[in-house]
Amino acid sequence: VQLQASGGGLVQPGGSLRLSCAASGNTLDYYAIGWFRQAPGKEREWVPCISRSGGRTYHADSVKGRFTVSRDNAKDTVYLQMNSLNREDTAVYYCAAGSTTDWGTGCWKHGILYEYWGQGTLVTVSS
Repeated sequence: VQLQASGGGLVQPGGSLRLSCAASGNTLDYYAIGWFRQAPGKEREWVPCISRSGGRTYHADSVKGRFTVSRDNAKDTVYLQMNSLNREDTAVYYCAAGSTTDWGTGCWKHGILYEYWGQGTLVTVSS
């Protein structure tokens, strides 16, 4: 499967963005999806993940209550709605797909468990 992340850009503190991760080459519902980010000079950080069905999501504490992951398997797309953005959210955001037989509940915060990665989209939070 190939993943294409999009939707990044420049936003003011307190603003919102919605990232999309579109799949091609295979149907997205075979995969759990994770979002990760990497800020300049920092290690890659897990953000949220979502199970194949979309019925279970997990969010990192740093974004809980501000970011929401969702998916539309009919459109082979996963979304990351980001609200109340602050400067610490500035990073390149990546989506990643991991095969799993767990339809309902499985996704992971460890990047090594994801087999396929998109190219990343840059989010810059600045006034």
